[in-house]
Amino acid sequence: MTFSRIAGTGSYLPEKILTNDDLSALVDTSDEWISSRTGIRQRHVAAEGELASDLAYEAARRAIENAGLVPTDIDLIIVATTTPDMVFPSTACILQAKLGIAGCPAFDVQAVCTGFVYALATADLYVRAGKAKNALVLGSEVFTRLLDWSDRATCVLFGDGAGAVVLQASPEPGILASRLHADGAHAGILCVRGNVDRGSLLGDPFVRMDGNTVFKLAVKALADAAEEVLGEAGVSASSVDWFIPHQANIRIMEATTRRLGLPKERLVSTVALHGNTSAASVPLALDEAVRNGSVKRGQHVLLEGVGGGFTWGAILLKW
Repeated sequence: MTFSRIAGTGSYLPEKILTNDDLSALVDTSDEWISSRTGIRQRHVAAEGELASDLAYEAARRAIENAGLVPTDIDLIIVATTTPDMVFPSTACILQAKLGIAGCPAFDVQAVCTGFVYALATADLYVRAGKAKNALVLGSEVFTRLLDWSDRATCVLFGDGAGAVVLQASPEPGILASRLHADGAHAGILCVRGNVDRGSLLGDPFVRMDGNTVFKLAVKALADAAEEVLGEAGVSASSVDWFIPHQANIRIMEATTRRLGLPKERLVSTVALHGNTSAASVPLALDEAVRNGSVKRGQHVLLEGVGGGFTWGAILLKW
C-alpha cells in the first residue's frame, strides 16, 4: 500500500519589512494596539512587480533541494493562492515553466487561508492513488495588494510570502488523516467582492472582514476539525508534539490550543514576524519549525487552516 510523507520543506519572504510603527504613519494605529490584539509586530511586503509565482519559485526551489530532488523529479504541482499572477493561466502553470519542467499536472487551489491544507490533502490523494510520486505543494500570496491601507481593521493583519513542501510516495504513513470543510453561507464575513467585467473592475477590490464573527467561527472550526482528524487517526491530543495552525491572530491560535488541551509550548507561532500570509502561513511556519530543529522525525504534527469561504480543515502528520 502506498502512503505519502513530506520529504522536504521550503519558504520565501520578500525583502521589504513593514513594522507596526511604519503602519502608524499610514493609518490611525500603533504598535501597542496591533500587537496586543493580534500578536503581529511586522510583515513582509512584495516588491513592485514581484508576483505570487516569483515567491513560489523561491520556496519551491528550496523545498525540492531539501528533499534531495531536482525539478524534473516533480510530477504534480498544486499552488494554493488567493492572489494569482493573472486571471489565467494558473499560477501553478507559470511556476512550472519557471522551474523548467513540463508535462505533469499543475493547477491552483482557492480556499483562501485554508488553501494550503486543501492543497496538501488533495496531493495526498494523488500520491495514495499512484498518480504522483513527488508532488510539489505550495501556498503563495501577495496579499498586501488586496488591502485598503486606510482600513486599520484589515491592513494591519496581512503580509506576503510563500511556503512549499514536497510530498513523496512512501511505504510508511506520513499523512495520517485529513478533514476539509466549507460553509458558503458565511461568504460575506471575509471576502473581496470585486471582479473584472468587460475590462472594468466591478465592486469593492479590497479585503473586508467582520472580525468578531470570524474569531468565533474560527476557534470552533479549528477545534472541531482537530478533534475529527485525531479521532480518525486514533491519536490523542496529548500525543500531538507540534500544533501549527493558520497564523492569523495569536488570540485565535492560543484559544484553539487551550480548547485542545495542549500546552502552549507545543504551539508553533510565526505570526509576530510574518503577519497573516493567508495560504502561505501554514507552510511558512512548518518550514521554520523544521529548519530550526523543533520538528523531528517520529513526531505528530497537527496542521490547521481557516479562512474565507468560509473554509476550514486539518491534517495530522507523522513526521
